[in-house]
Amino acid sequence: MSKIVLVTGASSGFGAMTVRALADAGHHVYAGIRQTADRNRPAVADAARYAADNGVDLRSVELDVGDQDSVDAAIAAVVAESGRIDVVVHNAGHMVLGPLEAFTPEQLHEVFDVNAASTQRVNRAVLPHLRRQGDGLMLWVGSTSTRGGTPPYLGPYFAAKAAMDSLAVSYAAEVARFGIDTTIVVPGAFTSGTNHFAHSGRAADQDVVQAYESHYAGLSEQVAARLAEITPPDADPSEVAAAIVRVVDTPKGQRPFRVHIDPADDGAETVNRVGDLVRSAFYRRIGLDDLLRPQVNA
Repeated sequence: MSKIVLVTGASSGFGAMTVRALADAGHHVYAGIRQTADRNRPAVADAARYAADNGVDLRSVELDVGDQDSVDAAIAAVVAESGRIDVVVHNAGHMVLGPLEAFTPEQLHEVFDVNAASTQRVNRAVLPHLRRQGDGLMLWVGSTSTRGGTPPYLGPYFAAKAAMDSLAVSYAAEVARFGIDTTIVVPGAFTSGTNHFAHSGRAADQDVVQAYESHYAGLSEQVAARLAEITPPDADPSEVAAAIVRVVDTPKGQRPFRVHIDPADDGAETVNRVGDLVRSAFYRRIGLDDLLRPQVNA
């Protein structure tokens, strides 16, 4: 059954792949894109062209996850146009590279805002609709970096994605009795096919950067190169979009809590499996195991 789906951060990368894959699967898809009238006008045009060429329902909506008014307007526009909203894909994010000490507190705040706090803006706008419906899916695009090998010089990004993962886990239990489902899709480090590394931000304090260069010369490039070396040559980031489609198409109550797409196998799946088992066992111990699955007849 087709669903009304909103994907944040859909101008490029996983987001752009996901909106196309969902539309191809027959869903009514809104690509949440910021600065649709200027910077990202080409992305909006590309999405419209794809919809026309393939006969699918893919529309763009102005959505800046860093601005509550923009988020509220986007959710309101989707509901006004389609009558409801069934799925929200928390995909917006931004990577940064550099020694952790060289990032100012303001930069760290910005990284946490776009990768973690932004989901709170979206949730506060969309959850009243999902709760009223007694139905819906919140799908979070996480990262193996929260539990995997965690190479150096990606500290702010790793910490922010770990915060987002923690929010997703907490939300899962708190919305279950409203009939709202949760899945966390966990991609690994795809070093080609996305713009994560190419468009990553850099630390502001260049004096500190240079101090680290005396002992860690070229480390950023080494990290990217080594990740590329351990990633199979056939690793395809579109598998992330395909996994999201499979989750959306799975009936409520049968969706996996977590799905990993990690060709390099950095170990996150092993650690997450243990953590999720501990969570499930603890909920059963305290008599709250009904919160592990959405209430189907909410």
